[in-house]
Amino acid sequence: MITISEAQLLAWITPVIWPSLRVLALFQTMPVLGQRTVPARVRICLSMLVALSASGLVPPIEPVPLDSAVAVLLAVQQVLIGVTIGFAVRLVFAAVEFAGEIAGLQMGMNFSGFFDPISATQATASSRFFGTLVAFLFIVVNGHLTVIQAVVQSLIAFPVSPEPFAFLKATMPHQWGAQIFSMGLWIAMPMIAMLLFVNLVLGVISRVAPQSNIFSLGFPITMGVGLVGMMAMLPMMQTPFIVTLEKMLKIFQP
Repeated sequence: MITISEAQLLAWITPVIWPSLRVLALFQTMPVLGQRTVPARVRICLSMLVALSASGLVPPIEPVPLDSAVAVLLAVQQVLIGVTIGFAVRLVFAAVEFAGEIAGLQMGMNFSGFFDPISATQATASSRFFGTLVAFLFIVVNGHLTVIQAVVQSLIAFPVSPEPFAFLKATMPHQWGAQIFSMGLWIAMPMIAMLLFVNLVLGVISRVAPQSNIFSLGFPITMGVGLVGMMAMLPMMQTPFIVTLEKMLKIFQP
């Protein structure tokens, strides 16, 4: 008769259960895979697969009884690190959507707001266009594989330990908010400069020809120029997105 002890069972599941919990927390919060349209069973299976594949790369993990206080601290650490990585990726997406907000504000499109059922927030047409575009770009440039690589590397940089808040000293997530504004302005700067020039020209026209209705002429002109400029800047969006994504994920790598 084959008998399996509790120590043997813990030795088998320990290299998988804690990394899979970290990866699952990442998949719950990161864009694309963290949307409501992705079933929870798919995320659980993917997290188990990633943890099983990375079990030979991570440092050895000491087996801990699952009903102990140490196991609770280990679970808290994995969830915090996974959520932090997903939050870092979401910041990059939020920066691109912020650029769309700025571009829409300059074009006069911010009046076209609507409720986004995926993110459950109020969004504008320009920001959702940029958000959808960057979601496709995220898959095309293998951003999901980069995120998975980062979470696997985080198991080496921040190994499983009963200190859930130790990694916050090295990552300092409270300083990441500046990335939204810097990258958003970086992307939207060509649109801001171009529409500023258009507004200056319209201002000169209103002074030279006061009889012209500048309000009825200015809206279609700024809208048309803005749409043309938005189409022209789409090929240049890949570079700042990849650079910022790699910069944010480099924090979790040794």
